[in-house]
Amino acid sequence: MHRFTLRLADLATTWFAASPIHEAALSLRMWTHPGVYHLQTRAFEQLRPAFERLDSHLLLSLVAENRFVPDFLTPRPTSPSPEFRTELATVRTLPPEQLRPELEQTFVLYGQPMPTVLAAGLSDPERLLTRIADALEEYWELCLAPTWWPQARAVLEADLVYRARLLAQQGAAALFADLDHRLHWEDGVLSIDRRWTERNVETPVDGRGLVLCPTFFVRGAITMIGNDRAPQISYPARGQAGMVGGGAPVPPQALEALVGAPKARLLALLGEAASTTELAYRLGVTPGAVSQHLSVLAATGLVTKARHGRSVLYRRSPLGDELTGSNR
Repeated sequence: MHRFTLRLADLATTWFAASPIHEAALSLRMWTHPGVYHLQTRAFEQLRPAFERLDSHLLLSLVAENRFVPDFLTPRPTSPSPEFRTELATVRTLPPEQLRPELEQTFVLYGQPMPTVLAAGLSDPERLLTRIADALEEYWELCLAPTWWPQARAVLEADLVYRARLLAQQGAAALFADLDHRLHWEDGVLSIDRRWTERNVETPVDGRGLVLCPTFFVRGAITMIGNDRAPQISYPARGQAGMVGGGAPVPPQALEALVGAPKARLLALLGEAASTTELAYRLGVTPGAVSQHLSVLAATGLVTKARHGRSVLYRRSPLGDELTGSNR
């Protein structure tokens, strides 16, 4: 078990963030453990030609056999919607003398040999750190940022809006219970069932705040490998199936007759919060077309909207639920 002790003040400073560098680092598991995160398989197969032009040998070496990724590649976010380059700058500031302990913690501590490319690079840790950061930046720019991240960010931000609503309506106990089956909340202690190790770890939050990050690339809630960093937990994001591009549910014919097919399809999709970009992707239309229909639906009270960072997320209102029959 990994136990986080939260006082009342700590609970009040628990917050959520959607981190691009977390997704970049953890997505390297897609290449080393194909099939584990199957909802992303099709998207990443399309990225393979670009990935193979990168320093892929080094990137692949950063994922251990048990899917661990070095802690320094997933720094704790400092805002709910951080920029990739800001987070990458944090990675670059790791003192070179700390690189060896970080890598040994990832591999050697759990009985795995350190990959040759990393072991050899430690003869000049400053150069190796630069090479790792450069490779991660190139991976982001060529593979993830152009098309994958805009869609992924919309899903992650919708997750955050849902969690905020759940916390406000039902409280912390309901929030933690809903995050993941590995999490348990009782008497001020949030526990993660650490199935990857038999060691028990205690982490007092102790005024530092706890950051919760949704991600596409975990099978259950996880935290950092080491216990010397500010506390954070990553958990499986909601709505990942939307990234598969399965389109919208089929709306009732009566609803199409009343509001028209495009608006009916949007209403059918908006049982969960989504951005204009995500909706356009799932419907196969332009964001501009989606925006026009959403404006009408919002003006008539059928959808609500909430801003998260730079995105505006839409969701069916109670009236919209009534109209689609989703309340039954």
